[in-house]
Amino acid sequence: MSQVKQVGLLAAGCQPWNKDVCAASGDRFAYCATLAIYVYQLDHRYNEFKLRAIMSEHKKTITAISWCPHNPDMFASASADNLVIIWNVAEQKVVARLDSTKGMPASLSWCWNSGDAVAFVSHRGPLYIWTISGADSGVAVHKEAHSFLSDICLFRWHPRKKGKVVFGHTDGSLSIFQPGCKSQKHVLRPESLEGTDEEDPVTALEWDPLSTDYLLVANLHNGIRLVDSESLSCITTFSFPSAAASVQCLAWVPTAPGMFITGDSQVGVLRVWNVSKTTPIDNFKLKKTGFHALHVLNSPPKKKTFLAQSPTKNHHISSTSEAVPPPTLTQNQAFSLPPGHAVCCFMDGGVGLYDMGAKKWDFLRDLGHIETIFDCKFKPDDPNLLATASFDGTIKVWDINTLTAVYTSPGNEGVIYSLSWAPGDLNCIAGATSRNGGFIWDVKKGKMITRFNEHGKNGIFCISWSHKDSKRIATCSGDGFCIIRTIDGKILHKYKHPSAVFGCDWSQNNKDMIATGCEDKNVRVYYLATSSDQPLKVFTGHTAKVFHVRWSPLREGILCSGSDDGTVRIWDYTQDACINVLSGHTAPVRGLMWNTEIPYLLISGSWDYTIRVWDTRDGTCLDTVYDHGADVYGLTCHPNRPFTMASCSRDSTVRLWSLTPLISPLQINILADRPWEEIIGNTDRAMEPGAPPLLCGKVSRDIKQEVDKLSNNLRSKKLRWFSECLSPPGGSKNLWDLVAVLKGQDDSLLPQNYCKGIMHMRHLVRFKTSKAQELTTVKMSKFGGGIGAPSKEERLKEAAEIHLRLGQIQRYCELLVELGEWDKALSVAPGVSMKYWKKLMQRRASQLIEEENDDVIPYCIATGDVKKLVNFFTSRGQLKEALLVAQAACEGNIQSNHASVTAVSPTDGNNIEDYNELLHRVSAELAEWYFQDGRAVLAACCHLAVDNIELAMANLIRGNELELAVCVGTVIGEGAAQATQYALELLARKCMTVTTW
Repeated sequence: MSQVKQVGLLAAGCQPWNKDVCAASGDRFAYCATLAIYVYQLDHRYNEFKLRAIMSEHKKTITAISWCPHNPDMFASASADNLVIIWNVAEQKVVARLDSTKGMPASLSWCWNSGDAVAFVSHRGPLYIWTISGADSGVAVHKEAHSFLSDICLFRWHPRKKGKVVFGHTDGSLSIFQPGCKSQKHVLRPESLEGTDEEDPVTALEWDPLSTDYLLVANLHNGIRLVDSESLSCITTFSFPSAAASVQCLAWVPTAPGMFITGDSQVGVLRVWNVSKTTPIDNFKLKKTGFHALHVLNSPPKKKTFLAQSPTKNHHISSTSEAVPPPTLTQNQAFSLPPGHAVCCFMDGGVGLYDMGAKKWDFLRDLGHIETIFDCKFKPDDPNLLATASFDGTIKVWDINTLTAVYTSPGNEGVIYSLSWAPGDLNCIAGATSRNGGFIWDVKKGKMITRFNEHGKNGIFCISWSHKDSKRIATCSGDGFCIIRTIDGKILHKYKHPSAVFGCDWSQNNKDMIATGCEDKNVRVYYLATSSDQPLKVFTGHTAKVFHVRWSPLREGILCSGSDDGTVRIWDYTQDACINVLSGHTAPVRGLMWNTEIPYLLISGSWDYTIRVWDTRDGTCLDTVYDHGADVYGLTCHPNRPFTMASCSRDSTVRLWSLTPLISPLQINILADRPWEEIIGNTDRAMEPGAPPLLCGKVSRDIKQEVDKLSNNLRSKKLRWFSECLSPPGGSKNLWDLVAVLKGQDDSLLPQNYCKGIMHMRHLVRFKTSKAQELTTVKMSKFGGGIGAPSKEERLKEAAEIHLRLGQIQRYCELLVELGEWDKALSVAPGVSMKYWKKLMQRRASQLIEEENDDVIPYCIATGDVKKLVNFFTSRGQLKEALLVAQAACEGNIQSNHASVTAVSPTDGNNIEDYNELLHRVSAELAEWYFQDGRAVLAACCHLAVDNIELAMANLIRGNELELAVCVGTVIGEGAAQATQYALELLARKCMTVTTW
């Protein structure tokens, strides 16, 4: 098992070029990027969708995916290299493969009602049916579905009528086949196209689940029709609010008969329709970019059942007989809001699960690369930001703590091969493209500010902004030139090479030195301070083209190069020699990165899908990482956390890694408070063969300088600073902030972003209060009451008015409740008694809880029913909300109004004890949520936030964060002594198994 540990993953977006790229079954949904399939599953405990599997076996673009209708673990996918794969999703393994299908399987679907058979078709047919197992296994051709006159866009089997299938064509027509009936080819073209050669492709096609013959068809320009496949007639033509709207995808809503939804192709508008109306009932604008695919989950996610603390009766009986509240939705609303969840895929790669009833996202990955990611770089002055450059024509900037996209470059630049951040805080990125030259993008302003066209239409493979002289930018291109220019475009040098130049890198020690990698198998070094256009040095030795070159940040004159010959070579500029050859990759080498603290540590990425970590002193490979599903192109080191790196790949993902396990002896020396010379050294000492790892970089030097300035608290500060340097991002800073609070640090010293993480209980309410004051705009929530048929409604209203005039307020209130006018009833209820008002409030709260309606919150808070509200939030997985309410109650902000109107002291002893227990319970649940998600450090933060040191330490130990546990425990001192001792014992055992000892 590799020692390098994956600590973060940025999943790819959904590809926008093929039709059937998303599918759903039960509580799972899947979508595919270009080369990999992502499967999400509902975690019933926390009621949220989590990534369960990434399945990557295809080497070329995936063309379609399909879920088996009668076996939720079976799944099929097809790709452009004439391959169909059957997967077992639960085990994430390939069950069967069909290689060299005749023609590319452009569309694919399981055959309904026929065991294990998958059908696929290429442009004009025929339809092939592959029976996977049993006596009839093999590929057969459908007897009639062949020799079409127009390309097939997609096809759909009828879910109930055995063997019935429909094809949609690019000319706008349909072809329908069913056993025992005459086949109908190229029928039902939109009327406006009859007699013309115009094309209007079928973009969506779905059988009506309640009929054997009805079918919904969408054409790109002619909109949606409901057609009858028997009489070949059009029943309804649906019309759009604007002529500009066109449909990209549609889906029936299984839980609401006659209802379907559509997604627009230009803008992300979701429209809700009923077959009985020709215009949409409702429209939601979900995103700026257009839809690509839609799928409605058959069974909406089951919410956790809500357990009330006290048993409640369903019907109320009293002297005035309490009213049974009406159903929550008016007929008009019930019409417009199907209770369902739609998997939505967008043209920009975004993927989400939209709850149509609640009008909110249950899950949304707003942006994702949909193609190969060629390069990735951390921002020098804010390493929480990582930029990526992709084949899909965009650069995206990600927040690595939340793994979400923060910025995306405007427009589409074609293929982007390389990127380089501007030095310091300039907030610009230089990008290099395959056909459109180079550019500088101002990230904050969101626009391109400069373009470089000196290479013409030739591809620029690498762009590098000098960090020693911020005015200079280098590019190298397929035209054989490496060009150095100023940022305003003035050319300083043009270095001609015999053939294409793929890589260049500025020396980190000499601002006038640059190295290049060329197709002629050579590495060259140029010196800019002379006017000569000849290289100072040419290094020969590679047996195939050289791609990237990288200067060592710690050893002057040392550089490495990666080549298509599968090796990495280390060159010594001062000796004019190759001092080592690193062999092990089985394909061309692309990614290259020196570690910025350990001078001999080098990392490489290759087309063999692996990342290798090398000890360049003797050329041994220390570790190999096999997690990427395709070629590894880019590697980058975190500026402040030198043992955290990111990689990017043709599998369209970015992954974050921790290299810390490779230097465990060093960690032990820090924990054991060994002398400085066993932790920090110079490069000569560190490079001695067999010497233990020593830190030689800027980050460790800065820590030593800061520690040397201190007069007290040396040990704890040293442990904290080294712990943050060695830990990956994702909670360690938050943990140390909480430790500082526990140790009594002044609140004014807390960092600015403390309030964005997990806060200590004594700050939670205070910070949230000030945040509320900042938010001066308040959104009012719409209120929906349930109203019956108008005639009955009128009668009840009249009766209510009479009761009111007779002074019978309680009866008036009950009739209003029956009418669904809760607010009116509640505003008058205190006229009966406070006890009755509270009871009515509780009934309203119970009803809203059953409906899972957020409007329940004010009712619970007004009646002081903290437990009910905390349970409500917990049941929906809204643990942070539950925590906030519990903390507010502990501080006496939510008063429990007892039935009598006499004031009760808010700090009533029993209540506070109950609330404290509640607070700890919710904290523990939130911690468990983080822990189950693989984030043990944040789980520990949750326990520390409520002063539970014991459980915080237990979480770190359970999560195998032993070094961090020892550091934190040592700093906390007495309160954590026992757990620290246990962590030390475990760490000692772990060290005994490490081979370097």
